[in-house]
Amino acid sequence: MQYKKFQRKKFCRFCADKNLFIDYKDIKTLRNYLTERGKMVAGRMTGNCAKHQRELTTAIKRARSIALLSFVER
Repeated sequence: MQYKKFQRKKFCRFCADKNLFIDYKDIKTLRNYLTERGKMVAGRMTGNCAKHQRELTTAIKRARSIALLSFVER
């Protein structure tokens, strides 16, 4: 007998809460979407929709280019 694992549906935080917005200067929010090694987390892992995942990727890249975020973590 196999058991089905119950997995909650992932949702986009930015679509659910209209007051949240993605900004490259908001390092605290951007860190939630990076692994401990400094890699960006995929949209299928975070549950973000495609539109907001693209905005998030652009914001992380901008923050890295002006040295607000590091490219790699040690």
